Parts: sequence; structure tokens; C-alpha cells
Amino acid sequence: MTVIERDFGKKPRETVRRFRELLALDAQHEHNIKENPLPYLERASERIFQLERAVFDAVQALSPKAAPCAENETLTLRKQDYLGLLRCSEIVQQALKEYGIDEEP
Repeated sequence: MTVIERDFGKKPRETVRRFRELLALDAQHEHNIKENPLPYLERASERIFQLERAVFDAVQALSPKAAPCAENETLTLRKQDYLGLLRCSEIVQQALKEYGIDEEP
């Protein structure tokens, strides 16, 4: 006996659902996304731009010229916080290299 597999459009529905979830939209939008995806693609493009800009701003904040400080200025920081900041710096630098974000936001 052979089994004939049929998904009845399950994969496209899952794709639309995932896209909706990434845009943080309600389930009501699924039909609209499927019928007219252009506004949702524009929304996704704008969100990507905002994320790229945030990464770019973070890289700019890491540069020494971003925030000049006095030579004798002392800052007390917990080791855990400092290590977290270093890790964030590494992640941002890696993202910049990996995704090749332009130098201008």
C-alpha cells in the first residue's frame, strides 16, 4: 500500500505565519500578507534598516573619538558588566563584518 502525501498548502501558510510573527503582527494579518505582501515587505525593509542603523550607531559608539573623556576620570564597574560590554562589542563588530553594513546610516 502506498501513502500519497499532501500538505494542502501547509508550507506556504507556515511561511506567511513566520513572516507575520517576525513583524510582530496579529493573526488577522495573515490573509492580507498572502493577498497583498508589498506593504508588509516595506515594513520589514524599514525594520531591517532600523536594525542596521542601530548596529552602525553601536559601532560608532565603540570608537574612541565618540565620547572623549578626561584623562583622570575613573569609573567603577562590576566585572560581569564589563565582560558583558566586551561581549556586546564583539557581537556588534562581528555583525558589521559578516553583514557588511555600509558606513553611512
